[in-house]
Amino acid sequence: MSLASEFKPANDAHIRLVILKLLAAQAMGNANDAVVYEALNAMDLTCSREAVREHFFWMGGQNLVSVLDLRLNNGLVVATLTERGGDVAKGRSFVPGVERERAGD
Repeated sequence: MSLASEFKPANDAHIRLVILKLLAAQAMGNANDAVVYEALNAMDLTCSREAVREHFFWMGGQNLVSVLDLRLNNGLVVATLTERGGDVAKGRSFVPGVERERAGD
């Protein structure tokens, strides 16, 4: 197994937690893939827009976010934080595949 393949699950889990925290910080609890892409890259978390969408859809399958796919209309995918996603973002709940919130973060 390569170092990159060993690192990917941990990196994905970290990015998912950061996305949940970004959504939790928004007044309406939602953001589109373009905004999240820019925010992640501003934090030096290199991630393509397609990867952001994949994270949205994965988290949608875990009931952490609801996903609205508007790619046919305006090219965007919007994620809205669910109650469960908010609990994970704040460290009150844990979901495998999302980095566990550390105390004091």
